[in-house]
Amino acid sequence: MIRFFRSLYLGKFFFAGMLILAFLFFISYWFTIWYNIAWLGVFMFCLVTIADFLLVFLPKNPVNALRMLPEKLSNSDENPIPVSIKNHYSFPINIKIIDELPFQFQKRDFYYTVKIDKHKSHDFEYILIPRERGIYSFGALQVFVSSPLKLVTRRFAFQKEKEVAVYPSFIQMRKYDFLAISNRLTQFGFKKVRRLGHTMEFEQIKNYVKGDDFRTINWKATAKHSELMVNQYQDEKSQPVISLIDTGRVMKMPFKQLTLLDYAINATLAFSNVALKKKDKVGMLSFNKKVSDFVVPSERLSNLNKIMEMLYGIDTNYPDADYGYLYTFLKRKVSHRSLLMLYTNFEHISALKRQLPYLQAIAKKHLLVVIFFENTELKKVTQAHAEDLQGIYHKTIAEKFDFDKKIMQKELQKHGIQSILTAPENLSIQAINKYLEIKARGLL
Repeated sequence: MIRFFRSLYLGKFFFAGMLILAFLFFISYWFTIWYNIAWLGVFMFCLVTIADFLLVFLPKNPVNALRMLPEKLSNSDENPIPVSIKNHYSFPINIKIIDELPFQFQKRDFYYTVKIDKHKSHDFEYILIPRERGIYSFGALQVFVSSPLKLVTRRFAFQKEKEVAVYPSFIQMRKYDFLAISNRLTQFGFKKVRRLGHTMEFEQIKNYVKGDDFRTINWKATAKHSELMVNQYQDEKSQPVISLIDTGRVMKMPFKQLTLLDYAINATLAFSNVALKKKDKVGMLSFNKKVSDFVVPSERLSNLNKIMEMLYGIDTNYPDADYGYLYTFLKRKVSHRSLLMLYTNFEHISALKRQLPYLQAIAKKHLLVVIFFENTELKKVTQAHAEDLQGIYHKTIAEKFDFDKKIMQKELQKHGIQSILTAPENLSIQAINKYLEIKARGLL
């Protein structure tokens, strides 16, 4: 009985009818002829309400609803959630759907209304954009059904309590993967880098076709086959490429509802996928006081899944990163010369100078790329018009911090260390561009 009453709701037309009847009884105090009309209205209203109640509540399983949740959601991306509803009533129904979304979205006004004809179905989808990794718990899919009379509403609950994990941005990873396959990289910010010399591995000898470089002609093969033959080269393969993620407190700074750490995690996944497509060995490492996660570089596709699982669980407890320990760990565990993509952040030149000796020591054995971030909020201040003395002070300080970032990049360059200074939202493209540039120039 309690369950029945929980599924019963009175519609807005019911309360509108009650107000009209109350008004008729009110005016019958002065006009007695309306008293009998009001009671007749009560009788008719009760009959219609009972009829509406029977129409809505008598059929068993008159509505089916299905919310098709994916196995995992992609962090910081638009994730479509399809919903399908089937009407088994023999008349059109009005439906209001309320999905009990996870608390992380802080959305309490989600609802969807639709009218569905008899024995018809309706499909729609809504978009969710998660802003942090972890487990998200969905509640029930609440469906409120009423007949065309809209006097009585019946509530149904489908798919109670479903948990979905939010992983690093695999949608972004697939997008860059698709763009690489379709050869349309320049449309999305990827650079074409001219190759310098022949720093690639020999692949095969093939027939000359128009456009081939004359410098690659193989004269011995040409004499043997009595036609022009050329050497074909390919990018050097199986080179170790490791992403180093600083999980210290400097990476918890938020930009556009994501932390710098999440930007680095998303970029690492996309970058590792591209490197695997280039047949390189990919690995990753996260560190602060100690090295907490380490995936040994490998060219196997399964290594990408290992990296994704490691990235899913990365977090920080706000310590300062120990670059001395990082240097010791790399010296002990990474014996081959590797491309190291270090994701970190420096807000002041003194912070960089404290770590510079360790960065130099790492760069002596490996090709190190230090990736740090522009403060886009400060850029807004520098571009704004100062209207008073306080505004001038703020703008001057912001310009000083912005200039310090450029000084840091010059400082790294002076010591032979590659670097990327980028806005957080451009991180993935910038990291992949740098990797493609290094491969094209044969620097590794």
